[in-house]
Amino acid sequence: MTAEPPRAQPAAPRQTPGKGRPTPSRREQEAARRRPLVPEDRKAAKAQSRESAREQRMRAQAGMAAGDERYLGPRDKGPQRRFARDWVDSRINVGEYLMVVALVALVVLFFPIQDVATYGVYVIWALMIFGIADAVLSTGRMKKAMQAKFGTVEPGVRWYAAMRGFTMRRLRLPKPQVARGQRPS
Repeated sequence: MTAEPPRAQPAAPRQTPGKGRPTPSRREQEAARRRPLVPEDRKAAKAQSRESAREQRMRAQAGMAAGDERYLGPRDKGPQRRFARDWVDSRINVGEYLMVVALVALVVLFFPIQDVATYGVYVIWALMIFGIADAVLSTGRMKKAMQAKFGTVEPGVRWYAAMRGFTMRRLRLPKPQVARGQRPS
């Protein structure tokens, strides 16, 4: 007769300890979460909301003006765009004076003497041609410098730099971070 192996005793069911309080009903949970849809003092809540939005806008505007990457739009982000901004801001661009001369020439166009008005048109055209030539030459040199520094140049950086060159210096955003004559590294 063969000996039978001893039978394993069934293990006593393990119980997890209780949490010491009954599970709240759905009604109790919903009541605990319930808050009024409209705050008690609507006027104060609206003023506080408006003030916090204003502070956030001011912080973002100051960050963008300072050139902080967190607050820049997608058009201005990235090291190549920063280099392009610094390149344009470090030099005197013919295009940035185009708007001022165009306004003066517009006044000259209304002179009763036809020859003066004609010369005003010639001045505008000449400045536009010089501005475009300056932008093409400047962005070409900038592209070579960027290829030496970054290897490749992102598409649209030359156009970005040219348009910044046609904007008056004090109206540029982000504000210029370099002085004139100070080349970017």
